[in-house]
Amino acid sequence: MNRKRCLIVCGPTAVGKTDISIDLALKYNTSIISADSRQCYKELNIGVAKPSTHQLESVPHYFINSHSIRQEIYVKVFETYALNAVAEIFQENDVAVMVGGTGMYIKVFAEGIDDVPETNKEIRERIINSYEEHGIEWLQQELKLHDPEFYSEGEMQNPQRMLRALEVKNSTGKSILDFQSNQKNQRDFEVEYMLLELPRETLYQRINHRVDIMMEEGLLEEVKSLFPFRHLNALQTVGYRELFDYIEGKHSLETAVEEIKKNTRRYAKRQMTWFKKYAGN
Repeated sequence: MNRKRCLIVCGPTAVGKTDISIDLALKYNTSIISADSRQCYKELNIGVAKPSTHQLESVPHYFINSHSIRQEIYVKVFETYALNAVAEIFQENDVAVMVGGTGMYIKVFAEGIDDVPETNKEIRERIINSYEEHGIEWLQQELKLHDPEFYSEGEMQNPQRMLRALEVKNSTGKSILDFQSNQKNQRDFEVEYMLLELPRETLYQRINHRVDIMMEEGLLEEVKSLFPFRHLNALQTVGYRELFDYIEGKHSLETAVEEIKKNTRRYAKRQMTWFKKYAGN
């Protein structure tokens, strides 16, 4: 009996995942599930490199413009959403397409995730207070020291997930990654990975160019409109955080743009490390 298949297009930012996923969806006359932790927010557009209006109209997409920045989206939320979406797609098609660069989302979709035990509230409050006093650099150093596994594989520009990881480590003595299912959940469909790669220099050039295009398309104006919501977790992301700093007078616009490029390149490097280990050769 032929099983249903989900083709997963993955890889670092700016590598060309969107175009490939659109081509695959059109080839199989099917729909796409986004595995991007930011494109789901309807208030974010330019800075998260959403598919174009034409692309969204040409192929049905799930998890694009599906949530508000006021909502907290965790991996468990995505797992439930994506499994419901793929079940809906399989009612009409034998093939579904997933595309994205959020490795943890893809992993839990394919394999599931275990529930994390209750954590110590006093520890959580102490970590939050220290973070508010010392900032994201303190969080990064604490995780590098106490949870090197999460430091190398987790979302190290996402304070919400970093706070959670440090809270779990200090409460349980284990990395939050240890609570991911070591025994894969059995899905009733096949998963096939398509890992996209480019030479590092080429990828970095594409990233730099894309940031320039985003600025030309009005990223600064988008960020200004979201400034009142800058403390929400959804906006603790590359492309927005740097421009919030500019608006607050912390550095020049030129510096902010260079920081976006630098931080995006760093993010792409971490993505590639993740995907090569998990879905690559």
